[in-house]
Amino acid sequence: MRIAVTYDNGNVFQHFGRTENFKLYEVEDGKVVSSEVMSSNGVGHEALAWLLKDNTVDVLICGGMGQGAQDALAEAGIEVCAGAEGDTDAAVEAYLKGELVNTGVNCDHHDHEHGHDHHHHDEGGCDPEGCGAGGCSGCPGCGAPQYLFEGKNVGKTVRVHYRGTFNDGEQFDASYDRGEPLEFVCGTGMMIPGFDRATAEMEVGDIIDVHLMPEEAYGMPDPRMVITVAKSEVTGSEDLEAGDKVFLQDQLGRPFSALVTAIDDVNVTFDCNHEMAGKELNFRIEMVEIN
Repeated sequence: MRIAVTYDNGNVFQHFGRTENFKLYEVEDGKVVSSEVMSSNGVGHEALAWLLKDNTVDVLICGGMGQGAQDALAEAGIEVCAGAEGDTDAAVEAYLKGELVNTGVNCDHHDHEHGHDHHHHDEGGCDPEGCGAGGCSGCPGCGAPQYLFEGKNVGKTVRVHYRGTFNDGEQFDASYDRGEPLEFVCGTGMMIPGFDRATAEMEVGDIIDVHLMPEEAYGMPDPRMVITVAKSEVTGSEDLEAGDKVFLQDQLGRPFSALVTAIDDVNVTFDCNHEMAGKELNFRIEMVEIN
């Protein structure tokens, strides 16, 4: 197992997206056998997950984290334990002993989709208001997570298997196919609203079927989320083509995904709506574990 910790002078750095270094720990049989400090190479939120994946990291320990970073790390198959602080070595030891509690998404955030093909920085930024997936229910600073609703599982780390389908029966995602349950903190906005709420009262072993309208999933498409930006303001625009999926950053440095819908010699047009915006979704959810 390889564990990465956001690193600053021996301590857990408190903002995942701005960390300049990670400390990597090699773990065998539950014990640290070696460690080294690795530079983040100055990349932003959206690329850090893939930097860690390229370095075969299995677990990330960090301080503050937003929804966009959480989604990118989940797509990369990296387990996250957010909310850590203090000495990095001590944080890793606590994790290995099962004593480190994941606070989940605990920074002001903007949710984004899982798919990606390229990483780009939009210097002009895109206003994330009106996004549907998860909303923007951050907390002041990077303190305790804000619970969005009530339920006996709210605030607890749950592990579920699920299968997601469209109304025509086509499957778009399934944890069963990956052989690993999905883990998240219920009620903190880590998941789309309808999925999150559906798990709030489940017991281990329960299997439920839920049908989500767009408002409970990724929202309806918002025309304000289609923007045109000068190519000169988009790093790497020379490599873009219509149909590419990219990660952009807003003016606060928060990552979000977009689809290139048009490009010419002067401008690039991005659709920042989630690719599933406007769609009804169906999920079969099986509760595997509640911690």
